[in-house]
Amino acid sequence: MILVLNGPNLNLLGKREPEVYGTLSYEELEEQLEAWGQQLGTVVVARQSNHEGQLVEWIQRAESEGFFGIVLNPGALTHYSYALFDAIRAQPLPVVEVHLSNLYAREPFRTKSVTAPATKGVISGLGALGYRLALEYLLEARA
Repeated sequence: MILVLNGPNLNLLGKREPEVYGTLSYEELEEQLEAWGQQLGTVVVARQSNHEGQLVEWIQRAESEGFFGIVLNPGALTHYSYALFDAIRAQPLPVVEVHLSNLYAREPFRTKSVTAPATKGVISGLGALGYRLALEYLLEARA
């Protein structure tokens, strides 16, 4: 099983700045993740929270809940959440950071990820396809 965690404001996908984040709604993203999981032969569980502490708790519990990898889109927490950085580092599962938009083509404050150094890698700017690539990586790394 792979855990997909989405941070603040990702519940507004399709409504919030569609020119930046696309027109896919959060519900449609969850459906797509589930379908990709079936295609790839694994279960994908997606969760979203606007609260940093909830994301930290999910990361901390992921291994004991039976997950073998985490895909994380921290949203704006990317740029300042040392709590997420510490949570990623404190647990053994591989984490891939994903961003729908290209962080490096955005505002200057968005070009720095404080969480990325704790992850196996970052996929940025490929829209929802970035999630699929992260799932494929985690399955390949598990083999």
